[in-house]
Amino acid sequence: MEKIDALIGRYPKLADCRSDILRASELLIGVFREGGTLFTCGSGGSAADADHVVGELAKGFLKKRPLRAELYEKLKAAYPDGEAFASRLQGGLPAVSLHSQSALLTAFANDCDPSMAYAQVLLALSKPGDALLALSTSGNSVGAVNAAKLAKAIGVTVIALTGERESALSALADCAVRVGESETYRVQELHLPVYHWLCAKAEEAFFEE
Repeated sequence: MEKIDALIGRYPKLADCRSDILRASELLIGVFREGGTLFTCGSGGSAADADHVVGELAKGFLKKRPLRAELYEKLKAAYPDGEAFASRLQGGLPAVSLHSQSALLTAFANDCDPSMAYAQVLLALSKPGDALLALSTSGNSVGAVNAAKLAKAIGVTVIALTGERESALSALADCAVRVGESETYRVQELHLPVYHWLCAKAEEAFFEE
């Protein structure tokens, strides 16, 4: 996995975020090391990015991630096709996008308050020691902000990816990576290499070649 300076060399606009990207990586790896789960959220394009993060963490990203030997042998012994079964699985890091819970989201939005839907999902699924990765180009997306407020109250670490301006999310976050753009699509263009780097560093910490 490339060093942080190599990432910044490819994306010079991230230079001012260097320490925050490193801090976000430390927090994320620490949560996984303690058995926590990462929850992600966003709206529109940021929702797609939040799903993208889950996809890179919950299955192999840059590594093949063979199963732990103990689980591999357990599956191998349990079923006639156990070895083939085990060989088609990969090690995963626990990550869930809040907006993937469509039945709960739509029920809550219909019956209660749509702006609180992500907070409600986080309340139902998370525990102290977990983390929330909230993506918002403005940093003021109301659903993400409300999820972050709830996270702070229940002991869930908040990592924010936003644009360059200070915002409600950056004020709430334990670590805010404010990339050096303000126009929506340009912020999203910089969010992608940041979260790819974070996912790759997490993978590197837990899985061998």
